[in-house]
Amino acid sequence: MSVQIYNILMNHKVYFAVFGYICAVMYLRRISVSDFKNIRGAQLEFSRKVNCISGNNGEGKTNLLDAIYYLSMTKSFFSSTDAYTFRFGEDAAALNGSYVLDDETEDTISIGLKREGEKTVKKNAKVYKRISEHIGRYPIVMVSPADTVLVNGSGEERRKFLTLILSQIDKEYLKRMQSYNQLLLQRNKLLKMPSISWELMDTLDFQMSVHADYIFKKRDELCGMLLEKATGYYAELSGSKEAVSMEYISDLREGPLDELLAGCREKDSILKFTSVGIHKDDIEFTLNGMPLKKCGSQGQQKSFLVALKLAQFELMKQLHGVAPILLLDDVFDKLDMQRVEYLLGLVAGDSFGQIFISDSNKVRMASIVERFTNECRSFEVLSGEFKTL
Repeated sequence: MSVQIYNILMNHKVYFAVFGYICAVMYLRRISVSDFKNIRGAQLEFSRKVNCISGNNGEGKTNLLDAIYYLSMTKSFFSSTDAYTFRFGEDAAALNGSYVLDDETEDTISIGLKREGEKTVKKNAKVYKRISEHIGRYPIVMVSPADTVLVNGSGEERRKFLTLILSQIDKEYLKRMQSYNQLLLQRNKLLKMPSISWELMDTLDFQMSVHADYIFKKRDELCGMLLEKATGYYAELSGSKEAVSMEYISDLREGPLDELLAGCREKDSILKFTSVGIHKDDIEFTLNGMPLKKCGSQGQQKSFLVALKLAQFELMKQLHGVAPILLLDDVFDKLDMQRVEYLLGLVAGDSFGQIFISDSNKVRMASIVERFTNECRSFEVLSGEFKTL
């Protein structure tokens, strides 16, 4: 374990106390899905190791993976709003799952959604006081074709990626992000007023700066550790000697946020919004010193994104003490057979925990998976209806 990771572990004693346990094993034993996306109703029992979901495109493979993701994160991997989680014509949806911990303790999680109403999340029939208390209890990593937004999308997508990881390993980070965003909203409202209270602005700037300093440091640490791990995975996946890198870009490298905000007040009062801060942070991915977005092929981008997600998995496992659930959605796309076999050989090893794999070709998927493990359960989906093979 590196000194940097050790220091973070020591800094997160509070985090471990909040969650109350560090288990060596964690997996999803079963799930019940009702009116979630195109799934009318499904009750499925899973293998603690490898689970394969096959079916044609648009039948519901990815929706099942998203339901599993939702059960851990209380939100969809693909959308920031719950408006698209309901089956067509329905106004309510429900997810129920049972997680098994290393001592065979079983946690039952229930999530109820209403189109017009609040979301409810329960652990063992007890409603959380705050939904944020659930985040990080059952760590999870999704690898999806949608990950291309990390390379080709806006900086917001890359900030979400960092927050997704940190919110599962650091409760303090999540609290400070929520506080920062609330203060940012207040500051932007103040900038739109005909007469600005500069005394109130001073207070907001100072409070934002305190939270921003913590967020900046945690993001900077995370990017460094992700890069260290991702470079090794990329070398194996790509089979090349290309140098990949990622640089965390932030206004706070220029100084404390309150000083930066003070220097931008005139500009911000004209723009009517806050132009500097951690809400403008970004990550630059490069290949041999050139932007990956412009110079990387689809295969190179795919290999890098898979390597980045594997780095996320490894880091979360080290910090949690338990292997996250790993969701591999359509991983065979744009990866040749050699790279697919490397990937599956890696994740089927003892260092990984429970895995869910989706593919449109069940024969191909079965022929590859059976080379690495006999502990596998397979499912097939047609129009949102699942059957165990």
